[in-house]
Amino acid sequence: MASSDKKPLPTPASTGGDGGPPGKPTTMSTMMLDKGAAALQSLRPVKQINQHVCTFALYAHDPHRQVETHHYVSRLTQDVLQCPVYDSDDKNARLIGVEYIVSRKIFEALPKEEQRLWHSHAHEIKAGLWASPRVPDLLEKTELDHMAGTFGKFWCTWQVDRGDRLPLGAPALMVSPQAERIATVLPDLVRKRDQKYGFSTEELKAARADVEAPADPRPGQADYWVRHHKGFALDVVPHEMKRHAPFP
Repeated sequence: MASSDKKPLPTPASTGGDGGPPGKPTTMSTMMLDKGAAALQSLRPVKQINQHVCTFALYAHDPHRQVETHHYVSRLTQDVLQCPVYDSDDKNARLIGVEYIVSRKIFEALPKEEQRLWHSHAHEIKAGLWASPRVPDLLEKTELDHMAGTFGKFWCTWQVDRGDRLPLGAPALMVSPQAERIATVLPDLVRKRDQKYGFSTEELKAARADVEAPADPRPGQADYWVRHHKGFALDVVPHEMKRHAPFP
């Protein structure tokens, strides 16, 4: 099976069509079921989502590949957040992964091997790349101070930027933009995002000059790829199953 560093062989699921997922249009009976279920079921985990953040992510094994991402944030505690990540904020947006976000205190307690999978958010916040569309910067000032000291682990399960019409292959580890040249977000991506939402990333950056970023934004093994110029790519390989009893 293709690793996160390999493009899968061409199939109807990876090429063709209008670029969207394959399949027939949703039927009326299915839509009625969806409407009825939404009215009768609590959907409590989904209803805990209370913030939409638009930012950018880079592939850990190839930072030249970059995507605009839309995080829908819910809080488990003040120190642990979880975000389903979509490729847009449209009604038919594709769920392309999940990011977990923790405070610095929790990050520093992680084993060094685990820390290598996490990225810092300080530059992303200060540079105006992390933005909450239609939310005034003044309103989220306290939140920005908090987020600048957090760390994220983001697994991408659907590589839409290479044209995949379904989630294919192994998940890919993603990293955050940084001040280094290789980790700078492509100007066209930023310009497209700014035009869509009617704000300026440069103006957000200027307005965040007083955001409190940690003196050491990369403790432990955070942003491992920036320090060592080595990313991580997963592969799917056969493995002996653990068995408590013999198969028939």
